[in-house]
This record gives sequence, C-alpha cells and structure tokens, in this order.
Amino acid sequence: MFYVNNRWLGGTLTNFRTMQTRIKRLNDIDAMEKNGQFDVLPKKEVIKLCAEREKLLKNLGGIREMKKLPGALFIVDPRKERIAVAEARTLGIPIVAIVDTNCDPDEIDYVIPGNDDAIRAVKLIAGKLADAVLEGKQGEQTEDEPAPVAAE
Repeated sequence: MFYVNNRWLGGTLTNFRTMQTRIKRLNDIDAMEKNGQFDVLPKKEVIKLCAEREKLLKNLGGIREMKKLPGALFIVDPRKERIAVAEARTLGIPIVAIVDTNCDPDEIDYVIPGNDDAIRAVKLIAGKLADAVLEGKQGEQTEDEPAPVAAE
C-alpha cells in the first residue's frame, strides 16, 4: 500500500500530475546513479543530486509507485492532517480515520474511535486494517482464478 509518514504535501492528490513529475525526477536521479553517470559528474553536483534525492525520498518515497489516485485514505490524526482530509473531500475519496475526542468526526466517512496519540493503539488499528486489506486482496485473487474442474 502507498503511504505518507513524514508530512502531507499540499496538492499530493489535487495536483497529482505535478507530483508525478517530482516522482519522475526521483526515478531519474536513481537511474543516473545506477547507470554510473555520477562518476562522470563533478563531486559538488553529485552531492547536490544526492541531497535532492534524499529530500524527494523523504517526502514522496511512499507514493513512488502510485500511478492513479487512491480509492480510499486511512488517516491516523485528521486534525493534524487536515490538508489530506480537505484534498480527499475535494476529490470525493472516502476517508477512514482514527478519530480522537479532539477531532471532528463529521469530516470523516468511516470513523474509528481510538486514541491517535498512543503508538500501541495506532499499531493495533493499522495492523488490523492491513490484515483486512491483505485478506480482501487474497479473496480477489481466488475469485479471478477459474475453479478446478473435477475429473470424471
């Protein structure tokens, strides 16, 4: 699954085309390093490219392989990540969120009441949600495969 664990960049969903160009730049820098072009460039330029790569990885590493907008968003703290909530609202993407007493549950489509400040609570809820996603994906794979025909 795709994730953002550092900070939500404004326009990640609403300005997705521009984000794709930044992701392409990250892939280009990685390709330059693999092809050996870093060996040809001056040391200062290589340092600048590495710094740019680290910054892009930190902000966009979790959505690097995302080719289209997600079908749903899981947010741990909707009050802190209000930009993500606003973008999902604008695009009509359903939001699943852990909602504490300090958050507004009216903005969230699927509310999970819980403590979004406790690491153990977040681990438990996120783990169960990930298990449900994996179980659903396994169900899709078995439905796509044809049923075995019994030999007579």
